[in-house]
Amino acid sequence: MHKSILITGGARSGKSQLAEKLALRPMGRAIYIATSEVWDDEMAQRVAVHQARRGPEWQTIHAPRDLVSALQQSDGDAPRLVDCLTLWLSNLMLDGADWRDAGERLVRALDAQTAPVILVTNEVGGGIVPENKLAREFRDAAGWLNQTVAEACESVWLSVAGCPVKVKPNDHSF
Repeated sequence: MHKSILITGGARSGKSQLAEKLALRPMGRAIYIATSEVWDDEMAQRVAVHQARRGPEWQTIHAPRDLVSALQQSDGDAPRLVDCLTLWLSNLMLDGADWRDAGERLVRALDAQTAPVILVTNEVGGGIVPENKLAREFRDAAGWLNQTVAEACESVWLSVAGCPVKVKPNDHSF
């Protein structure tokens, strides 16, 4: 397994299931770092679906904002799965935090990890231009964060309709 892996794709593309399989593969146990906040019944149902898929081989850490500390404190032998970066980014932006600085600190923290880290993120820039300023800012911030983290990761996967495609490393020369 690579030291760090980024898995991206659209909504319901199979990102999380791929990440869970990769995280459990080396040891049969892993740490799930959840970034979601539960604000309503719909989100509670989404979280419940994710939790139901995981069994006793998973330890869960809730880190909606301080992802770097969660990675530092959980570093050891078990792989960690961060699900997901776009929810983490949403939390930071809604709090008025310096999300760009947080992204740079995340990249530095990834470089210092000894146990593997798998990060799930959403690909949000493939649709229409959002109609409001906050949504456009979020789309642009997510694009920057995804590019920055992808550069720091040894491997990047794109999940499309449940079919994973490895996009880094690739054999394309530019």
